Amino acid sequence: MKEIENILKILREAKQFVEEDKANELKSLSNRTVYAAAVSQDADNIVVAVLVYSLGKVMERAHYREMEGWSIFYEAIVKNLGEAVNKLEKEDITGARNNLGEIRQSLNEIEGDLGRYIKDVFRKAEINKAFKLYEHGLSSAATAELLGVSLWDMASYIGQSHIGDSKIAVSMPVGERVKIAEGIFG
Repeated sequence: MKEIENILKILREAKQFVEEDKANELKSLSNRTVYAAAVSQDADNIVVAVLVYSLGKVMERAHYREMEGWSIFYEAIVKNLGEAVNKLEKEDITGARNNLGEIRQSLNEIEGDLGRYIKDVFRKAEINKAFKLYEHGLSSAATAELLGVSLWDMASYIGQSHIGDSKIAVSMPVGERVKIAEGIFG
């Protein structure tokens, strides 16, 4: 982990937001993490961004809480976020990574619809965050590799997205470009 302090801060906030049932704050926290992940290209930052965003997406679906297996998943989240924070405070990076992995592993303990739904949320979150990294300038190949998604999934998502609507720097205002084009073709 290149940025232990940053990840530690994010995990502390994530645990607090999970316990306080603040799904939107979790997703916002993840979005703030993506820029740092894009700049540093640090896999740990990226994993944390995806995890936190996924948790936000799961938490916003209130009906999941009524489904069988929710308590197993929720307890795994709170326990492993807390343990990951404790281990990072002691600079036990491997232990913290294991705890974050345990959150994903807890999905395998949930049978039925809830397990499938949450796994689907996590998979879509990976692709969503991959696209955000792509928007920040990482190549699609580098992004796919860092997140462990296939180039095919990445390309499919990019193709379905409105990348023209994303916040990409424009070197010249549209009006000026139209005047130049009119001068050339007019």
